[in-house]
Amino acid sequence: MAKKSGGRLVSSAGLVNYYDSDDHRAIHISPKVVIAVTIVTGVAVFTLNALF
Repeated sequence: MAKKSGGRLVSSAGLVNYYDSDDHRAIHISPKVVIAVTIVTGVAVFTLNALF
């Protein structure tokens, strides 16, 4: 039986490897900002639901 070249698993077929890249054009958002926006949106929806 022939050896498999590359050392990759057969079960990983179709999976994509993602590498960290320093793309300066990408939008970078802090996790704290995401959490803050989520909380503010939740409070706004709750308040509007209670009022109307």
